[in-house]
Amino acid sequence: MREIEATKVAETVARLCMEANYDLGDDVLRAIRDGLKTEESPAGQDILKQLLENARIAAEERVPMCQDTGLAVVFLELGQDVHVVGGNLVDAVNEGVRRGYGEGYLRKSVVAHPIGDRRNTGDNTPAIIHTEIVPGDRMKITIAPKGAGSENMSGLKMFAPAVGVEGVKDFVVDWVEKAGSNPCPPIVVGVGIGGTMEVAALIAKKALLRPIGQHSRFPDVAALEDELLERINRLGIGPQGLGGRVTALGVNVEVYPCHIASLPVAVNINCHASRHKEAVL
Repeated sequence: MREIEATKVAETVARLCMEANYDLGDDVLRAIRDGLKTEESPAGQDILKQLLENARIAAEERVPMCQDTGLAVVFLELGQDVHVVGGNLVDAVNEGVRRGYGEGYLRKSVVAHPIGDRRNTGDNTPAIIHTEIVPGDRMKITIAPKGAGSENMSGLKMFAPAVGVEGVKDFVVDWVEKAGSNPCPPIVVGVGIGGTMEVAALIAKKALLRPIGQHSRFPDVAALEDELLERINRLGIGPQGLGGRVTALGVNVEVYPCHIASLPVAVNINCHASRHKEAVL
């Protein structure tokens, strides 16, 4: 049994919270540069250039790339041969979020009660924590700050299987069209198909962790990703909703087995930043 100190977990989470908000991923930067080659709208081209400049300033000056530094969504892959010592794992994650958002001068955006006294907790905790037990003696920590502008554009539909793949495609494209400029395009679209209501939503969010341009391992799903991206970029929403070809930088689809009588489909959208950083302990 391998031991990992709770203090190490907290230190790592704090660092990842800051890095996720300061450093735009290489895959995103590459996708934006590729978008500049195809975007015909002058306004769209200017916006894409500004996004690249914004990313440069954030990385060099170690400041947030967006004022909405997000709710801290934490994915933990916990090896079954790992034992966290010196404290509680959940407490360690929240301490890391508290420290990262404080030391990093990141905006705190969590309210303690959703429908009662919506008082800010003041430290961006509690985090949203998803834990998966996996083989091995390592712990993988992924921090994915989620802003409200993109998260509010999430959608879920419990279809009957008779709708088929065409119905799934129409739902995803229609949902993105309704979202319009709200999630600050160009966007990254995560789609979860299968499982149950909550599983579809979770795998749609996990799909956003996959690098842009890295297709599903299933050939039919990879083809679906390409078709959805093409259809979405034909909507004409464009960068920041001002029109153009580059509405989405990528579409990532994850699938999961489901009941014979159901076909859950969830859409989770990220703004262009698609923020997430990971570390393995």
